[in-house]
Amino acid sequence: MKNMKITALSFLLLAGTVMSCKDQLDIQNPNQPTPATAASESGILGLAQGAIYKNGFTSAGNKYYDGVVGAFYNGVVGLHELMGDIVGAEAANTYMNNLSSPDMVVLDNGTQVPNPNNPPVQKTLLRSVNTNAQQGGNPGFHEWAMMYQLNNACNTILEAVEKTTFSGDAAAKKNAIKAWAYLWKGYAYSRIGSMYYAGLIVNTASVTNSTYVSKEAIITEANANYDKAAAAASASGSTAAFTDIITALIPDFFQNDKGAVPTAAQWAKNINTLKARNILVNTPTATMSAAQWDAILSLANAGVGASDPVFAANTNANGDIFSASNYNVAARSVGSNASGGSYKISERLIQDFNPGDQRLAQNFKQFNTWIGNADRGNSFNTRWAIKDGGNGLPGVMTYVSRTAGNAVLYMLGSYEENELMKAEAKLWKGDVAGAAASINAVRKYQGAGIDDITSKDAATVKEELRKERRVSLAFRGFSFYDARRWGVLENGRTGCVVISKDGSSISKNATIKYNYLDYWDVPDNELANNPAGAGSAPTKNPK
Repeated sequence: MKNMKITALSFLLLAGTVMSCKDQLDIQNPNQPTPATAASESGILGLAQGAIYKNGFTSAGNKYYDGVVGAFYNGVVGLHELMGDIVGAEAANTYMNNLSSPDMVVLDNGTQVPNPNNPPVQKTLLRSVNTNAQQGGNPGFHEWAMMYQLNNACNTILEAVEKTTFSGDAAAKKNAIKAWAYLWKGYAYSRIGSMYYAGLIVNTASVTNSTYVSKEAIITEANANYDKAAAAASASGSTAAFTDIITALIPDFFQNDKGAVPTAAQWAKNINTLKARNILVNTPTATMSAAQWDAILSLANAGVGASDPVFAANTNANGDIFSASNYNVAARSVGSNASGGSYKISERLIQDFNPGDQRLAQNFKQFNTWIGNADRGNSFNTRWAIKDGGNGLPGVMTYVSRTAGNAVLYMLGSYEENELMKAEAKLWKGDVAGAAASINAVRKYQGAGIDDITSKDAATVKEELRKERRVSLAFRGFSFYDARRWGVLENGRTGCVVISKDGSSISKNATIKYNYLDYWDVPDNELANNPAGAGSAPTKNPK
């Protein structure tokens, strides 16, 4: 085995259990669970909980964490939201500002504002810095590394559970652990296949291989693991043992409202939503087949409902897993003026709110225009900042609360995502009224307070769907996927609000030509140590 392969994981954070608030994910704990100690029930629970959260989602799992790029939901997802034009960035860490700088912005008066960065094309930039020598400066490193660390943690759990002695209903408990590990394996493969042109299928702990497979094969593997997770949950059944194990695995401070412990049936619903997502975000809308729309609708109809728990995380005062101050992209966008935090609120997000939308009133405040350095971007100037905790409107969704214990971080799927996938499938199948009803339902669920669109025509409902996915799912990492599948990355966007580089004018009908790379090449951080072997799929996107 070659040295330093990312997928081989030269280290695995075998974090301590978070079941006790006194000892929450303390990786210095000398009694922390390891594969050896996982022979006991308490040991496997500690391993299965701590290793998942630490390796996949926290700064401890990001070898090159620098405080700006962040961990997973505030850093990796942030890179997606930058390219999806939900937020912008001036910081140059991991070339964040380059990632969100379009090729060209054409203002209302015809002035063309090219990408000021060097090189001026995002695709060229990504490839020029995709070298092992860049380490964490390579934007493509972070998601790849964290998701393969997560996958390896799952492999470790699955191997250890076969040697574990359980009390009581041993079969049900064992299946509950397996359902947990296969769920997160499915998620890890889904992220890899939805972002990289190729990947590795690695299902043995702490070893790897050099046979790279296509992104399509990775998504197939993701779905296979989701199916195994659903089967294991079903085999465990509606038993007290299943509930006991899952209750022990989900941190107690997550377990309220949307983060409540799911039943085996609700587990299956969450998986159906994730499988529908895998079809939707990885298929260009223009080439989606009738069979694929049918599959999405079938899965979404059996997916997460409004009252189902959805693996939503929370924060606590100790910051044991997620810090209250920066747990997601929105938390890192909070500011006392339009300069925000690490991220700046995009004018294109704000313009996608309909007049009178209470979610805009609840969550954002307009300030004097913030002007970033013109040599770092051509579209990030903004007048808006997000309000921590909202503006006090009852019954209206808030995007962020930096008060410990008040966060809602969607780690997997959500009701809103599922309902909007349902809406999109209905729309493309000709059920315009059904699509409108699903959009209305999401808006009511979030307290938007805007007009019913049931009577609108197909073109109007299609535009409302586009806007609603950006607004209701903002900061959750879907904007880049949507821009990719809708052709926005290649064809650009018209009718944009853009503030000129000196702040002297505000265009309301500008054109933005993004020209971003749709799927990233395999990071050289991997290839330098694990070159593609015979029979591998191409590791570089031909675009």
